[in-house]
Amino acid sequence: MPFGESLDRVVRSLHNETSGSGPAGQAGSQTASQMGGVFGRWAEAVGDAVALHVTPVKLDGTKLVVEVDDPAWATQLRFLETTLKQRLLEVAGATIETIEARVRRF
Repeated sequence: MPFGESLDRVVRSLHNETSGSGPAGQAGSQTASQMGGVFGRWAEAVGDAVALHVTPVKLDGTKLVVEVDDPAWATQLRFLETTLKQRLLEVAGATIETIEARVRRF
């Protein structure tokens, strides 16, 4: 079995165990390459200015949870959301329907 396929199975099984969702391969589950793309290519997808203040912390199906370093960035994300979703699809191959911003506590 190719390594990438094996990783995809692990990612789907972990997602199913933690979310209680249906069978592996269900619509909305992310592959390892999509998750790796979102987290590993974040700065490329969103740009250096956004990446400096916004960090992805969790990808659950089509919901991306990010941490921001200031409440103003949570507001800014609402304006950038459509663009960010499109860039994440183009760069990471991940379909994101919802971006949830949480303010990082220091």
